[in-house]
Amino acid sequence: MKKILSTLFSCCCIAVYAQDIPLRPDYPIQPVAFTQVQVNDGFWAPKIKVNAEVTIPYTLEQCRNTGRIDNFLRAAGKMPGDKFTEFTFDDTDIYKIIEGASYGLQVQKNPELESYLDTLIAYIGAAQEPDGYLYTFRTMNAPKPHPWVGAKRWEKEEDLSHELYNSGHLFEAAVAHYQATGKRNLLDIAIKNADLLVRDFGFGKEERFPGHQIIETGLTRLYRVTGNRQYLELAQFFLDVRGPGKPDSKEYNQAHKKVTEQHEAVGHAVRATYMYTGMADVAALTGNSDYLKAIDDIWHDVVEKKLYITGGIGATGAGEAFGKPYQLPNMSAYAETCASIANVYWNSRMFLLHGDAKYIDVLERTLYNGLLSGVSLSGDRFFYPNPLASMGQHQRSAWFGCACCISNMTRFLPSMPGYIYAQDKNDLYINLFAGNTAKIVLPATAVSITQQTDYPWDGRNEIIIDPAKTAAFTLRIRIPGWAQQEPVPGGLYHMQGTTAAPVSIQLNGKPYTFSTEKGYAVLKRTWKKGDRIVLTLPMAPRKILADEKVEDDRFRFALQRGPLMYCLEGADNLDSAVHNIVVDQQAAVNVVQRPDMLNGITVLQMDGTSTKRQLNSDELIYSRQQVTAIPYYAWANRGPGDMTVWIPYEASAAKPQPAPTIASKSRVSASLRNARTLKALNDQYEPKDAKDNNAPYLHWWPKKNSLEWVQYDFDQPYTVSESSVYWYDDGPWGGCRIPAGWKLFYKKDGAWLPVKTIGDYTIAKDRYNTVRFEPVETTALKMEIQQSVDHAAGLHEWTVK
Repeated sequence: MKKILSTLFSCCCIAVYAQDIPLRPDYPIQPVAFTQVQVNDGFWAPKIKVNAEVTIPYTLEQCRNTGRIDNFLRAAGKMPGDKFTEFTFDDTDIYKIIEGASYGLQVQKNPELESYLDTLIAYIGAAQEPDGYLYTFRTMNAPKPHPWVGAKRWEKEEDLSHELYNSGHLFEAAVAHYQATGKRNLLDIAIKNADLLVRDFGFGKEERFPGHQIIETGLTRLYRVTGNRQYLELAQFFLDVRGPGKPDSKEYNQAHKKVTEQHEAVGHAVRATYMYTGMADVAALTGNSDYLKAIDDIWHDVVEKKLYITGGIGATGAGEAFGKPYQLPNMSAYAETCASIANVYWNSRMFLLHGDAKYIDVLERTLYNGLLSGVSLSGDRFFYPNPLASMGQHQRSAWFGCACCISNMTRFLPSMPGYIYAQDKNDLYINLFAGNTAKIVLPATAVSITQQTDYPWDGRNEIIIDPAKTAAFTLRIRIPGWAQQEPVPGGLYHMQGTTAAPVSIQLNGKPYTFSTEKGYAVLKRTWKKGDRIVLTLPMAPRKILADEKVEDDRFRFALQRGPLMYCLEGADNLDSAVHNIVVDQQAAVNVVQRPDMLNGITVLQMDGTSTKRQLNSDELIYSRQQVTAIPYYAWANRGPGDMTVWIPYEASAAKPQPAPTIASKSRVSASLRNARTLKALNDQYEPKDAKDNNAPYLHWWPKKNSLEWVQYDFDQPYTVSESSVYWYDDGPWGGCRIPAGWKLFYKKDGAWLPVKTIGDYTIAKDRYNTVRFEPVETTALKMEIQQSVDHAAGLHEWTVK
């Protein structure tokens, strides 16, 4: 067995074999492996602990309960193949949890967990076919196969089978487990599968591109471990074979053009950023400059036109995709947790290629905001999309049928310390700020480094440098863009005002005048034991404004303090409402420590105004109030409710709280399971058009050609004679259309009777459809909706007079 070098490659800490493998190119800058960094602060350390003690055991239990583990037993012939789970990529949840658990084992031994992983790996090995094929949904030989599987191997790979996607996550888990334990059991399974892919795929063989990217990074990780260049060549093949001319060559999966001809981010955001990460890996390992040109251009497109202020990416749930330039809706933002994780991977690689702090600026913004919001403080509730506004329709879930974001979070959090430091020969980079101790070997000397800080709540960071011997090397400390008037690189967002407190550095108690290169303070000197640096970053709250082209953020500002974005949440504000709040642009923002709140946070408080409507009057009721903002990552930990990141500073951008109506005071029920959407009917949100998805709406998708119903039970008897409905219709791309018909019924003596209409029931898009009827006194109304033959129906709003 070949001997392992301690030198680690890639931001997920990939080791290489020392013998029989010639030196080869890689990223010019190398990350310091997270196993060499012990985080001990009050922010990240508790979150990593919750992931290990709560999230990983919880997700393993859910995988047992939902049949994901049984998939492998069925494929192994140990259980009947008569049923399977919902998605053909469900196998990857097991792989990702093994990966995350393995990262934890590298930091702290856990014999019981290691033994359980061995059991899971035995199931995986038993499910693998003799030639290396590993795809439970085919191997279990179900009497009625999953429709995504296809009649034979690889047949539907470019569409929905996810065979190669599964392999990619297998490879990443295998490398992590091998490094954590030294065991080859999962690694050998991965190598056997990779060797099959090498035999089957390539120009002149199976010329298919992966439908969902990640096999590319999995193969490069496996290449670094084994030194088998065929894996690197296969990763490059999977990139180069992608392109137009096939039935599934679409923007959605980034196959509309050759990868080197792509210069804008389009399509499914997770697929895209996994691909860009894979392109960076292959470029670093092969020197392919065409890949670099493409991903450099794409990075500018994302950061300058398509990035949420939280670091989230993916504007629309239609295809979980990037939107058009500056299309950044807040309430309907998709900003999938997986996309944020992939965005961190991609920006980390871009930094390793270029050594510029701007990539870490984006990484940090994503890490502290759009990524961390994906898991609850308790570690067992989750977000799939991460919107920037809510009217209560968004709520953390215990599980998703498509659980990719949950298992992805379990593997990401333990690896977070691996993003703090990096090195390039005798240049040592400090990229992120967190209390930690690290041991790093530079050519000049081994160095112990300690950060003592209460970041992100405090901008003071004491950095202690302890080289094993007095030696010359260069320390490069990132000066965050947010500390220099630049929230993100480019002009998509800017800070209000022109002044900020300066960044200061002290060395051994004396002010140190530093120069900067590519966003880093450069400290080039001869270091000795006990050298002490104090970095002080300005932590005054700042108001962020968006480019005018971002329509949804006009006349609004967002609040940032340090790396954290803030939001208003109903639980902290008057009447549990936030969308009716206006705060003056020049309002002072006060910083208040709240150790008793949401596991200890700093809140921001301002004076503001809220407005309410009243019945039978156009005059608004104004109230002065204290406005409280909490860190965005911590929202929705106290139940569903109002939330907004972007705060109106002009009244025209706010939505006055509606006056109570018969409908708004009614209890809503319907013929659907998702109770979260019921409040859409009577939230009094006025849609812009039928496809407006910036607020809650109710729908029956994917059901169609069926009779459905919604019902209002009034708070008291009313005499009513008119009702209006605004249909949801997301054509031509979505699955909802206006219905084939609808009727109203009222309750009398426990029976439902049809109303006697005065005129016809209208069915039209982009407006209210009103029906008048002879007055009836009743305690309830019911609407029956006949869905069209080919589409589901949906409703924005239902009013009663």
